[in-house]
Amino acid sequence: MTDRKAQLAANLAQVEERIASSCTAAGRKREEVTLIVVTKTYPASDVRILHELGVRHVAENRDQDAAPKATACADLSLTWHFVGQLQTNKVRSVTSYADVVQSVDRVKLVTALSAAAVRGERELGCLVQVALDAESGARGERGGVAPDGVEELAAAIGAAPGLRLDGLMTVAPLAGEYAGRQRAAFDRLMEISSRLRAGHPAANMVSAGMSGDLEDAVAAGATHVRVGTAVLGVRPRLG
Repeated sequence: MTDRKAQLAANLAQVEERIASSCTAAGRKREEVTLIVVTKTYPASDVRILHELGVRHVAENRDQDAAPKATACADLSLTWHFVGQLQTNKVRSVTSYADVVQSVDRVKLVTALSAAAVRGERELGCLVQVALDAESGARGERGGVAPDGVEELAAAIGAAPGLRLDGLMTVAPLAGEYAGRQRAAFDRLMEISSRLRAGHPAANMVSAGMSGDLEDAVAAGATHVRVGTAVLGVRPRLG
């Protein structure tokens, strides 16, 4: 085993223990929570090692990094998640490799994703990104739509050819009433998810929690956690 593989295996084991312990504490089954490893800034060789270690879900937040990496790993059985703020001029590229876009936060983006998915003859899973720090009708600083805009956006995704409404995503906010209160933020997301599922029963995916707060996300009921640093290490500086 190479040094890097041994390092990643050890880190994965620690994250797995954290998820399993959190599930036990919350009275949940371990299989209710899917680990997504966020591989941004790390090379395709790491993705290949992760696959060897059993990882099947990976995430990226920049198309210029993700596209060549996805191509280099096209032979692997992976589900690719796009989690970054997405500009419409990157949509065609992202829909060529992403299986799920977790950062849908405006109708214009829904329209562009739908057109690209249809053109590529693909079905693309979509999550509405909820900005718990946004005022009514606004978007958050880290992307996302205010809670009162979720239903409109969900309806647009549900009606769009080539798209599948999978659920909701959030990033713990740095400002507003939920700043520093991750558990409360994730509980609020679950409330919004419950309302959404009343009209869209299949939209049961809840993506929340990262390296520092995955326990709070699991306790609240998240179905997917997005972990980067705890698996891959401190990210190298860009530029």
